[in-house]
Amino acid sequence: MNHSLASSTWTQVPSRALVLVPVGAIEQHGPHLPLDTDTVIADAVARRVADHLHRRDVLVASPVTYGSSGEHQAFPGTVSVGTEALAHLLVELTRSLGSWADRVVFINAHGGNTTALTRAVTQLISEGHDAAWVPCATEDVDAHAGYTETCLMLHLRPWDVRLHRAEPGNTTPLNELLPTLTSAGVRAVTTNGVLGDPTGASAGAGKRVLEAMIDDITQLIDTGRPGDTGLLRASAVPATATNSSASRAHQNA
Repeated sequence: MNHSLASSTWTQVPSRALVLVPVGAIEQHGPHLPLDTDTVIADAVARRVADHLHRRDVLVASPVTYGSSGEHQAFPGTVSVGTEALAHLLVELTRSLGSWADRVVFINAHGGNTTALTRAVTQLISEGHDAAWVPCATEDVDAHAGYTETCLMLHLRPWDVRLHRAEPGNTTPLNELLPTLTSAGVRAVTTNGVLGDPTGASAGAGKRVLEAMIDDITQLIDTGRPGDTGLLRASAVPATATNSSASRAHQNA
């Protein structure tokens, strides 16, 4: 079934649709991954989730390609619009979609977009819109351009992975790096742009991670409810627990 909003005609748009909006970024992903890695992942997840929902009223919007990537700005190729502009864009997109769609869920694949998503979705909910967001859980093993994202890209778009250039970066746990990352950016903690170790990545592991991620997000959209930040959470799961299936897939990869 074709769930693409962009390729539909206006007469094909279902009444009171559920619209999934992929949210990515254009930013450095080490010497081996393309700049649009986050956008590729968000778009792939959204399209596959649409198929798994088994509903005729689901549409996938074109990705929001530019995100809040200021922490990567010291690396050439990064293009960031910042938190304020991204939040404003997401609000205006949803207000427009809300004139004919029943629900909007943002599928986010870049951690730097979280503040903008929280700000936008909480505002939209306060305005009466049925809006929420979910993350693509790519940071359970390493934070950026490491094993997980390399596996996913080897599965999704292997021709754009320069595997011969893949090399470890800073493998310090993300929670220990956050203070420096927040104050000085990614370049202050890694010279090659990698946070983690992409060596040993494989397309097979990427397929397993993607499938687990899709299962988690599909279930959240079907049965979850937005929490205080607009993030979809399973109603019976504590607020600190998210994406359990994806975590298990990472551990078994």
